[in-house]
Amino acid sequence: MAGMEAAPSELLDAFESHLRHERGLSDNTVRAYAGDLRHLAARLGADSDDVDNVLRTATLADLRTWLAAMDREGRSRTTLARRGAAARAFYGWAADTDRIVPNPAIRLASARPATVLPTVLSDRDVVALLDVARDRCDDGDPIHLRDWAAVELLYATGMRVGELAGVDLADLDLDQRLVRVIGKGDKERVVPFGRPAAAAAVAWLERGRPALVGAETDSAVFLGRRGQRANQRQIREAVHELCRLAGLEEVAPHALRHTAATHLLTGGSDLRNVQEVLGHASLATTQRYTHVSAERLRAAYQLAHPRA
Repeated sequence: MAGMEAAPSELLDAFESHLRHERGLSDNTVRAYAGDLRHLAARLGADSDDVDNVLRTATLADLRTWLAAMDREGRSRTTLARRGAAARAFYGWAADTDRIVPNPAIRLASARPATVLPTVLSDRDVVALLDVARDRCDDGDPIHLRDWAAVELLYATGMRVGELAGVDLADLDLDQRLVRVIGKGDKERVVPFGRPAAAAAVAWLERGRPALVGAETDSAVFLGRRGQRANQRQIREAVHELCRLAGLEEVAPHALRHTAATHLLTGGSDLRNVQEVLGHASLATTQRYTHVSAERLRAAYQLAHPRA
């Protein structure tokens, strides 16, 4: 129930530690997997004292019944796929560490997540967004300079919002136009960016950031009004506001990452190069942008070709 403290579980505590420290998964993923397993335990009748016992005695039939019940309730295929993955990961780890033997999830089928093509902005929409961000800086507000640099870099590099918030001054090489990014699982990559993003970054660093530096300012590139590192929420809100001003009210900040990837592929970039830019562990994740590019090409063909 919302607001109640989570039931104690030695198994889940140990599993969360494994996910964070051995597999290097993000806090969001760890919380999602733990929540999925608590959902499983609750469905199997666990009360506040027997979460571990219920998880230890679950059978393959129990796991299949759990997923089938959610399917009947209309849960999305993405949710079913993630919850099945959480169960397989948990029981695989528990079996490998002799905590639960045999592994009841070893034959648990994987639900295919729904294929949803990411939202991608058109060239015109991107220009409108970046023009609004630049023009708004005429008022001299340092936060507006920050927001211009943020959207330029998000589009130029395909970084996630959280990755952008984590960039330090030492990570940014304006001479070479490179930025060092720490992605999921603390994996490091170096991403190039172009002259427009560099110009926005210089304007922010020379005219905006110095006005916000305070006693508690650290090495962060992007700051809030109080001089502390700008967090993900602040950057997302800034992008939402700029999108609204540009007439793109339904666009999420993550769409800039999708747009960067799609525009790179449309422009002829190699798929593996795009994989490196985005920091995807699997090429299959990057390949979905080829479908977006194909859809855009098909739409352009149908509009332009006389015998489409």
